[in-house]
Amino acid sequence: MSKNLNFGSTQSLDRQARPQKTVLVVEPGENLCDQIAATFPDWNIERTESNLGALALLEARPFDLVVTGENTSGAADVELLRKIRKVRAHVRLVIITGKSTPSDVIASMREGAFSYFSTPFSPVAFSDMIRLAAEGPCWDDGLEVISATSDWIQLGVRCDKGSADRLLQFFHEIAELPEPEKSDVAIGFRELLLNAIEHGGHFDPTQFVAISYLRARHAVICRIKDPGEGFSLEEIKHAAIANPPDDPLRHQAYRDAANMRSGGFGVLIARSLVDELIYGERGNDVLLIKYLNTGSLRSNNDQSGAPNAARHKAS
Repeated sequence: MSKNLNFGSTQSLDRQARPQKTVLVVEPGENLCDQIAATFPDWNIERTESNLGALALLEARPFDLVVTGENTSGAADVELLRKIRKVRAHVRLVIITGKSTPSDVIASMREGAFSYFSTPFSPVAFSDMIRLAAEGPCWDDGLEVISATSDWIQLGVRCDKGSADRLLQFFHEIAELPEPEKSDVAIGFRELLLNAIEHGGHFDPTQFVAISYLRARHAVICRIKDPGEGFSLEEIKHAAIANPPDDPLRHQAYRDAANMRSGGFGVLIARSLVDELIYGERGNDVLLIKYLNTGSLRSNNDQSGAPNAARHKAS
């Protein structure tokens, strides 16, 4: 029997025209299912209680998205992802966990997890990431891990905003910093990364921005190198950093004339939040440096640079 359609509702017709998204949630209870269903009521959501059950279902049929629950550790979910890759090579998986280390996050990036959240996390950020995972374009090569330890990570990020959003969430999980340093570094890093993707990479998905994150004892250093030809800070009249003191909004006139979006405050914001912002000669290579208070330093259990066994998550 055919389904009854409400021809008076454009929204109903639009839902019928789009393929229904299928999501597999791995959790003993229904909290995560309810959260996803509340935001995406048209999606087909199925639940299984264990990683073993998830693997059996994925062997039987494909899903658009898999979301793990907080009852399993990050390490266990990464192992699940490795097994899933053998039967569903391109499945998009978002890890939710209550037990995590930076090494788990790095391993998830290597294995191609779409995103990673450790509890507690922002429901809004989670919903935005779930939507991107289910509805976004091809993502397989959006992030490339070149070299990584918990203290020194080098990777490439594709020049599109979706890949940038994914990287920023991974960065949030990896960076073991106290507040307010963690927020300052995250905001400054975000502004410079988006500048690099927009102005250096021109949102060209064939281009990549090179990223390095170095966690030293007394400082955090982020390096962002875009594929563009570079610039001089004195020449970028469309950016707020170039405004004279007596005309703090002059850059907007240049942006309007060039039909650019509103904004231009990225470099200014980053410079106000970190201790040093150092540009290379061409201007397409920048170091973000944030010094840490002595009292907020982490304690290492050995001299190898390995992460602590227990992770103390910043509030």
